[in-house]
Amino acid sequence: MHKFMRTIGFSMCRNKRDLDLLLKKLAQEAKNKQELTQAGEPHTFCEIRAEMAPGMGVAMAGEVDEERNFALEYYYPYVTGTQTSSEAECSIQRHAEKETYAGMLDEYRVGISLIFYMENSVEFRRLKDRGRVKPKGVALTGLSVQGKILLPVLKTRQQTENSRREAKNRTKLLEAAKNGDEEAIETLTIEDIDLYSMVSRRIMSEDIYSIIDTSFMPCGVECDQYSVIGEIRDVDLKKNRVTGEEIYNLGLECNDMDFHVVINKKDLLGEPLPGRRFKGQIWMQGTVKF
Repeated sequence: MHKFMRTIGFSMCRNKRDLDLLLKKLAQEAKNKQELTQAGEPHTFCEIRAEMAPGMGVAMAGEVDEERNFALEYYYPYVTGTQTSSEAECSIQRHAEKETYAGMLDEYRVGISLIFYMENSVEFRRLKDRGRVKPKGVALTGLSVQGKILLPVLKTRQQTENSRREAKNRTKLLEAAKNGDEEAIETLTIEDIDLYSMVSRRIMSEDIYSIIDTSFMPCGVECDQYSVIGEIRDVDLKKNRVTGEEIYNLGLECNDMDFHVVINKKDLLGEPLPGRRFKGQIWMQGTVKF
């Protein structure tokens, strides 16, 4: 069973038999179907989406034969994003085991090449066949199976504005350093030394979560999973229409980047409120805008 099925409200599925029955039922009831016919192929690729709550559900992909029988190849829980999180340069690569895709953003705000699972791969395949593919932005979403709520770091309005200004300056320096600007490289090196010195001094008497406001870093061996700490901007409680389980949709700001994280209510420790922080491990998905 897919690890993140419980995120969208299917924590009751315990074994393969329960999952097969659920997927069969969802495939029969689903109304959103996209078919893609390859030239010269006797079978048609089909993706079926069963929406469990607004903007989230289960996607099932497989082939439809000449007698209109659907054979499931793979499935995954999905969450769609509407708000553009990044307009950085985006490259798209196919996975080896099946025709799904990963996107990679050169996002300076998080300081790494951000890799995500592409949620609208059928749209990309259709555009690729026509030869018109140019990403214009990505709406990022994260699925989590375990998280906790942290209290906010006490800041004045001036400190908050200073932090945003410093983040924008650092983004410009990173971009210049990537293009070979030696002065920018030297400035970033000095800033990193000062930051290390400051953290080493404060960690002796303070908690780490009072020093680190937000963070975004790779986690585990899979390249599209991250450990994040982000400030909660808005909270939306949804309900799975099949199981009735409640799901939190949290709007986060992390490293000056906005995206949404979805988590089952029973997997979240604490009460999420705007201004507080979310800490957890997420599987990053993205809806690429073309």
